[in-house]
Amino acid sequence: MPIQALTNLLSERTLTEQAVIAKYGRDESPYPPALPLAVCLPESVDEVVEIVRICREASTPIIPFGAGSSLEGGVLPTCPAIALSLERMNRIVRYHPHDFSVTVQAGVTRLQLNAFLQEYGQFFSVDPGADATLGGMASTRASGTNTVRYASMRENVLALQVVLADGQVIRTGKNVRKSAAGYDLTRVFVGAEGTLGIITEVTVRLYPQPAAVAAAMVSFPSIAQAIHTVQAVLQAGIPIARVELLDEVAIGAVRQYAGLELEVQPTLFLEFHGSQAGVTEQSEQVQQFAGQHTGGIFRWALAPDERAKLWQARHNAYHAAKAMRPNCRVVSTDVCVPLSQLETCLLETKADILHAALPCPLVGHVGDGNFHVMLVVENDNPQEYLLAQEINQRLVTRAQRLGGTCSGEHGIGLGKRKFMLAEHGTAIHTMQLLKNSLDPKNLLNPGKVLPDDV
Repeated sequence: MPIQALTNLLSERTLTEQAVIAKYGRDESPYPPALPLAVCLPESVDEVVEIVRICREASTPIIPFGAGSSLEGGVLPTCPAIALSLERMNRIVRYHPHDFSVTVQAGVTRLQLNAFLQEYGQFFSVDPGADATLGGMASTRASGTNTVRYASMRENVLALQVVLADGQVIRTGKNVRKSAAGYDLTRVFVGAEGTLGIITEVTVRLYPQPAAVAAAMVSFPSIAQAIHTVQAVLQAGIPIARVELLDEVAIGAVRQYAGLELEVQPTLFLEFHGSQAGVTEQSEQVQQFAGQHTGGIFRWALAPDERAKLWQARHNAYHAAKAMRPNCRVVSTDVCVPLSQLETCLLETKADILHAALPCPLVGHVGDGNFHVMLVVENDNPQEYLLAQEINQRLVTRAQRLGGTCSGEHGIGLGKRKFMLAEHGTAIHTMQLLKNSLDPKNLLNPGKVLPDDV
């Protein structure tokens, strides 16, 4: 085992006590914790290279670790392994205000970055809810509530620094908005979940802080009418910044958890960015579309603290779901379908979960076709956990049948490897060739993303 060599390299930054390393053997997924052999806390890319060299010589796997907010078991060891936490590599390396970009070490979190950018009038747009690290967000191809206008990590990562399994350090991409030079290696590592290389630096694009922002909630008698409103808004080309859906079950949970007076109906959470005149125009247009589809009265949040309260209620949907039952955990699903198939997929899913013997609140980033069902199961209840897995299986199969994907933003990790062959067909073999080429000893986050039988 390489632990002594790692201790010689990092001293007290090689952690081995079980009580200390326990947090590195769990994430936000429903899978049981699995402790790593040890945890390494490098502070530079040179130290990452040395850790990789030591582990390669000992044939010991490495699991890159960010904030531990994965929902699919993406950081859980599947065999004796070293967890390589990038939390101390949290420096903002280069800020390019006139290029609307910034280069950061992989351990920088999105809230840390936006706090830095605040005084410069710019912001980083990708908002998955959790205060995740940018390295982790790049690795899982994260998105969130702002995707409908500002896109996901796939579009917002311009360049990377990556340590490969052989210890080589490479840079992919440039600080430019477009390039036609060679293979797009940046996109190879964005979404690879640490199975192809360890991301140590990320260059992302930024956006100007809007001059005016307005947020609102509006409820509907049915999910179908809410979706029809969203489709009309998008078809009209209205540049809405956020549009989120909570079904009546999720709204009931949020109402109880946050103590808010909300109508227990399917509800859209909306946000508009732009000039004051632009925001006013967008708001009026969306209200007209909502009225045409039997939407209720808009509840506006204009002041920053009011908007923060509204979006905190949306982001707390996961915790609100968990509070619906004592001694429970949440199995959160994640699919994405073409916008033309969103209504069909949502209505079929609602029919499927209608009589389930456990709470199933539904939330969605419906402006981009991505939604989640949060299955609230009792701890230590294998029957309910099996039921949740069956619902998830049907949901993924449904989404794929409608031309969608098994994961819009959570990633694959442990939980969704079994769906990859059905989704990608023979292209899965090309993925395996790439994995074998870059990591022939299978030392980088083994047991993730690709199914075992490929």
